[in-house]
Amino acid sequence: MDGLTQLSLFLQVSVQMGTPILFGTLGGILCEKVGHINLGVEGMMLMGAVFGFMASVATGNPAFAVLAAGIAGAFGALIYAVITVSLRGNHTVTGLALTIFGSGVAGLLGKQLTGMAQPEHVIASFAAYSVPGLSKIPVLGEMFFQQSIYVQIAPVCAVLLYLYLNKTYVGLNLRAIGENPGAADASGIKVNLYKYLHIVAGGFLCGMGGAYLSIVFVPHWQDNITAGIGWIAVALVIFSTWNPLKAIGGAYFFGILRGIGYKLQNADMSLFGRQIQISSQLLDMIPYLMTIIVLVLIVQGKRRENQPPHALGNPYFREER
Repeated sequence: MDGLTQLSLFLQVSVQMGTPILFGTLGGILCEKVGHINLGVEGMMLMGAVFGFMASVATGNPAFAVLAAGIAGAFGALIYAVITVSLRGNHTVTGLALTIFGSGVAGLLGKQLTGMAQPEHVIASFAAYSVPGLSKIPVLGEMFFQQSIYVQIAPVCAVLLYLYLNKTYVGLNLRAIGENPGAADASGIKVNLYKYLHIVAGGFLCGMGGAYLSIVFVPHWQDNITAGIGWIAVALVIFSTWNPLKAIGGAYFFGILRGIGYKLQNADMSLFGRQIQISSQLLDMIPYLMTIIVLVLIVQGKRRENQPPHALGNPYFREER
């Protein structure tokens, strides 16, 4: 196998590993653009993973499985929205509680799923396929056009979300709420309705990210199947500066980092004439170490376009506007 083929295959796997991160990041961006810090991405992804897996096994319908996963993530987001929007609860604490709740739900329901695999026709529905013509492009063809339809949907969702936020009337209203909910309310925008709809929509995307892991990437149930991907997505929201297009590159960058760890696991390497073996636990640290480094670099930047929505994390009291 030549070097170019090896590189293409490595990048293909890296894109697959970055796909759930991208879905989680898009859900986080949608939530934060409306002014709410949701640290429950990991919990919503776990809920999507377990309910998507259960729906797939029970019905054998791949579309219903994805829908069930999205609804599970949306339900988790709805809990978060009720507490932070209606009850004006603390965003950080509520998000952490949602992650704990989602982990508990996935752990409880996942006990009966241990050892179970997806139906063969569901696996076949999400199998990689070649897009005529485009799949022949060197490197890029294998990266994006010899993948599962699930993988290809993720960047499309990112582009659509970018257009929605920046080119539509509703998206501009959404951004106005994130910057100054009082002024948006005074102009006639239904602030709480916008918050509920977009927080729940963000949860739906997170649920889809979790379903990718349990239905496509690892088509059998594993405990704690997300393995911290939700936390990478939370950091990537900041890394992408709340821009869905930048999130595409960021998600695949972290997918490459995860792919490096996967590639080097249990591989013997020579250093100064001595054979060494890198610990798999040390390799697993690479994406999270890079997450810390990236966040430090982002914080150093003072450019306005890299700053979060002005009202992010602040509860809104209509009576005080």
